[in-house]
Amino acid sequence: MKTLGTHPQHSIINVGGLVLIYCFLCVLMILFSRSFFSEILWEGQLPKLLDLVIFCTIPGVILVIFIISVLNFFQDIFTHRAGSKFQVKLLAYFILIVVFASIPITSITLQVPAELIGFWQTIDVDTVTDHAEQFVLDTYERRLETLQVLILNTDFNVFMAGEVDLPEGIIGIQDFVLSEETWVSREFTGTTDQLPTPPNLQPGFVAREMPRDIDTIRYVLYPEENVLRLISYSLGTGFDHTREIIETTRDRFTSINFLKRNLWPFLIFYYGVFFLPTILMTLVIAVSFTGRVTQPIVELTDATQRVAEGDFSFHIMTRQQDELGLLIASFNRMIQDLKQSQASLVKAEKISIWQSMAQQLAHEIKNPLTPIKLSAERVLRRWRNEPERIGEILESSMLAIIQETEGLADMLTEFRTLSRPTEPSQSGTKVRELVEEIIVPYRSSYPRVRFTMDSISADVSVKVDRRRLSQIVTNLIINGIDAMNGTGSLDIWSDLVKKRENRYCRLSIRDTGKGIIPEDVSQIFTPYFTTKESGTGLGLPIVERIVNDHGGSIWFNSAKGLGSTFFVDLPLEEEGPSDGLLEQNGINV
Repeated sequence: MKTLGTHPQHSIINVGGLVLIYCFLCVLMILFSRSFFSEILWEGQLPKLLDLVIFCTIPGVILVIFIISVLNFFQDIFTHRAGSKFQVKLLAYFILIVVFASIPITSITLQVPAELIGFWQTIDVDTVTDHAEQFVLDTYERRLETLQVLILNTDFNVFMAGEVDLPEGIIGIQDFVLSEETWVSREFTGTTDQLPTPPNLQPGFVAREMPRDIDTIRYVLYPEENVLRLISYSLGTGFDHTREIIETTRDRFTSINFLKRNLWPFLIFYYGVFFLPTILMTLVIAVSFTGRVTQPIVELTDATQRVAEGDFSFHIMTRQQDELGLLIASFNRMIQDLKQSQASLVKAEKISIWQSMAQQLAHEIKNPLTPIKLSAERVLRRWRNEPERIGEILESSMLAIIQETEGLADMLTEFRTLSRPTEPSQSGTKVRELVEEIIVPYRSSYPRVRFTMDSISADVSVKVDRRRLSQIVTNLIINGIDAMNGTGSLDIWSDLVKKRENRYCRLSIRDTGKGIIPEDVSQIFTPYFTTKESGTGLGLPIVERIVNDHGGSIWFNSAKGLGSTFFVDLPLEEEGPSDGLLEQNGINV
């Protein structure tokens, strides 16, 4: 029994694999999007070339898969593959859903960034940041001036004892002494951290260094020889942090200005890298999914047509456990029931055929008995009435009796051959060698028929004895010559085929005759059916019986006015061609 599988003909990856790829794609997009947006918003520049290549690799691969899926899809449409129209409708519904879901999201993502950037541009950030930076700078300069005035007008020795509070703004006084060419901290007063070494040996303001001098100005002076005094002055709590906030804010709005100038390239790149692959993958999944959905329906449609044509030798395989799987299971049970019913009908039909054959045989036997009886009665009457003249009719009467008797014997021989099962042969016969011997007399008898048999392998042997195989080939050759009225081309060739675990030689005989009309196709192998004036109608039924009894099969293709081709599959001999040769030259069925 042949098995039909419910799986699409064209499928790059199954739906489960596509879903996994889709999930993996989403994870990659989330990871890459962080780098993408950080470069755009924090660094104020488009992604680097290497990042662009990495970003574009994902949509490129998805695009290739999508193109292959679409090409396979259109190939099914142009070749009118069964179910392609239904698949087009399902895919159209999927596309409409994707379009309807994408249009609002796309419109919003196009509008929102533009509106936000436009709103941000209405704020005069440049003026605000300029004033803020100028204010910070003025504050810093005033602190420098205040500290310089304190340095010039203050005796800091009185503060070192710790009995008098430090002047406003002074947060630390630290003295260093030079000992063996090394400055060592001697005294300290104030709230700031002590330094292990002087930050500078030159008198005057010390260059600020972060994070050591955060929110602090330092000044160096020499109150006496080999003594360095470090004065620390506060700029105010959070002074440097405020300055950094102002600078960062200016940088952020600079990035916004850059984004506004490159908004459309940014959106195009965004959709091409992050949005388009998901749409393409969704469409690829839709194409694959619609193929898997329509394939069981196509299999059911094809199976229904085959059942309508009378073929019950197949079974639809499916792993689906849904309603469609139940439908396929019910259909398989229906096929089995129909097959059993067909077997019963065939049995009844065979009985009817044999009854018809018996009636036909009786009629065919009765026809020659009449001239035999008349000839015998004629001789008997002459013998009784005019014995001296019996010689005048004796020869003609006896010849008529002999002729009718021989015809009757031939008919009985053919009927016996048809009705008696043939014992399968255990010996083998070389196909090409036998066909060459059979064709020799026909080449000379029918010079206007061109015989071709170049495509028969000399090494092919079948498990049919020589006499039976000769009977098969001779009947088919004679039928082909009669169909061409002795003029045309008769081609004979062989192929190696494999059906499941069995190996066969497929012998094909094609003629260029008048062909078989559709009304006669179903009766070709019916006993006593013939289109010839002198035919018995037993030749092809006998050939079919021999082929079937040897485990083979026979069928034909024919078109009116174009000729006919008969195909005969006969089992190969065990020591025939190897499996490798069969796989190389044969056909798996």
